[in-house]
Amino acid sequence: MTVRVLLVEDDALISEALSLALADQGCTVTQAACGEDALAMLESVSVDVVLLDLMLPGMDGLAVCRELRVRGDLPVIVITARADSQDVIAGLEAGADDYVTKPLVAGELAARIRALLRRAAPVRRCCLQVGDLLLSTHDETVSREGANIRLTRTEFRLLAELAAAEGEVVTREQLLHRIWGRDCFGGTRLLDVHIRRLRRKVEPNPDCPRLVLTVRGIGYRAEPRP
Repeated sequence: MTVRVLLVEDDALISEALSLALADQGCTVTQAACGEDALAMLESVSVDVVLLDLMLPGMDGLAVCRELRVRGDLPVIVITARADSQDVIAGLEAGADDYVTKPLVAGELAARIRALLRRAAPVRRCCLQVGDLLLSTHDETVSREGANIRLTRTEFRLLAELAAAEGEVVTREQLLHRIWGRDCFGGTRLLDVHIRRLRRKVEPNPDCPRLVLTVRGIGYRAEPRP
């Protein structure tokens, strides 16, 4: 199946070169030179994933990412020049699912895209529970006492993987591989930021979690149903 990509990059040479390289990897690419154009395009163009440069004229990449999260759970990979900077954490906190650093390698980027889209594969069971949270893998919804809690696909997938383990510990390596694929390059920072975002949405007190628990030095586990 062809993957439809929206590439938001203001450098015309980079945008064109990356579009051609991704086409060789089986993607169809729509280009946007600024955040405002990208958001307007999404009103009429269907895409599977957004590749979003953080340094854009006008509306910057972080603002675009936040707006995409308000609109829905479309997968977003941010593009940054420095992997060791706060740009990465800021992008993930804004709602991005993954990140890549320049210079970009088409093969690596295509692997990240495939891994990101594979995460929507259904968990074996259609109904799961974490404490007082009910998860439906059929429509990827989470609710508490009948009230829906809105999660991104990555956040839902993380919670579902932990719920399916029924209180057993899931290692960091297992979560990274299952959610982002065996070609994951983000490491523990990628996982930790998503866990922190997840806790802010599902925990009554994120600073003292009781549903998504850290097992120091190993990974995470979910509090089983009461």
